[in-house]
Amino acid sequence: MPSRNPAAKTKSAPARKHAAPPSAKRTARAPIRKLTWPPGTLVWPAPVALVSCQVPGETPNFLAVAWCGTANSDPPMLTVAIRPSRLSHEIIERTREFVVNLPSAAIAWATDYAGVVSGRKVDKFAATGLTPLPGATVSCPGIAECPINLECRAERLIPLGTHTLILGTIAAVRVTADLVDAKGRLRIEDSGILAYAHGFYFTLGKRVGSHGWSVRKKK
Repeated sequence: MPSRNPAAKTKSAPARKHAAPPSAKRTARAPIRKLTWPPGTLVWPAPVALVSCQVPGETPNFLAVAWCGTANSDPPMLTVAIRPSRLSHEIIERTREFVVNLPSAAIAWATDYAGVVSGRKVDKFAATGLTPLPGATVSCPGIAECPINLECRAERLIPLGTHTLILGTIAAVRVTADLVDAKGRLRIEDSGILAYAHGFYFTLGKRVGSHGWSVRKKK
């Protein structure tokens, strides 16, 4: 936000007038009917993430998770929720390192496979043909085919019930160079990145707005 000189302000600025949202302009509309369901984790769509990890000297592993999100801006932190029975949970508990890899539609099959097959039975990198990406700040690999890789250090493991919430500090962000334009902007709309909802995988749809557009003055 641009800095302003307080001394230059001689009177209160007039309140901005903003156009009312389309829904507010309607004079009459039918009531919206709602159904009440039992408690559930219906926070959809959710990001899809492949969480990779490795005990040094052993076979690297990764699993698919949908319960992943931003936790803090400064320092940058995120959370992932993993069942204690999963091999990746055991590895992260030991090493306190992991990489959150955001997959694209091009590797949707491998993404699903990683969520339903155990790393105790198969080498998932070998089975899917995905490429281990040596970490820049952590000892475990990321996944080269994923457009975005967030290298993390686990700060806390919080048992909740069916899942453990892992709070991680983001040590480095790595992006596919071909998705960065001449101005340094990540063209996320061209990445084919996946989302998950109700047991199905989706890609990003049509852009409908941008941050702050509801109050932005028209030129």
